Amino acid sequence: MEFADIVRKRRMVRHFKPDPVDLTVIDDLLRLAQRAPSAGFTQGQSFIIVTDPDLRREVASFCMEDEYAERFGHRWISEAPVQAIPCVSEAAYHQRYQERDKVDADGTEIEWPVPFWFLDIGCSVMILLLGVVDRGLAAGYAGIPDTDGLRALLGIPPEVTPVGVIPIGYPDDDVPSASLKRGRKPLDTFVHRERW
Repeated sequence: MEFADIVRKRRMVRHFKPDPVDLTVIDDLLRLAQRAPSAGFTQGQSFIIVTDPDLRREVASFCMEDEYAERFGHRWISEAPVQAIPCVSEAAYHQRYQERDKVDADGTEIEWPVPFWFLDIGCSVMILLLGVVDRGLAAGYAGIPDTDGLRALLGIPPEVTPVGVIPIGYPDDDVPSASLKRGRKPLDTFVHRERW
């Protein structure tokens, strides 16, 4: 499939078939996601892969799956055979930028104008989402209102932040988000040339 087609085909899916996904395919996709850029080549990104059905249900409970089930008619977060949980460590970036080749002339860590660690995990996630489409699979995304609960359940260290849950599987019939009716904004409001 051509790259532009993959990008155009990508969407958030909220209903999955129970068919298992070959975990070697998931590993291949994660190897690609691992190639995302990271500030200072910190590589502070990581993923937790959950396939156990009981554990998937527990993970989904931290993402308000009950409310989603009422709205969509099915438990789309736990029904997917694979959950990928992207995580990032801000501490890893601070540690990296205190190393000799990254400190300012006076020996101090740079002042972070934006939290680049979130950009980096976003890049990893996008590679995963596009790779999923390329392999004939589908993915969704759920936020985690109870981050501390999920952290405790999965043994995530305090310095690591899970940024969502990405259910992955084969798509089943679902209803696209009503938000899509808004349409994409025109390119001239998305792109500003030379200045705002």
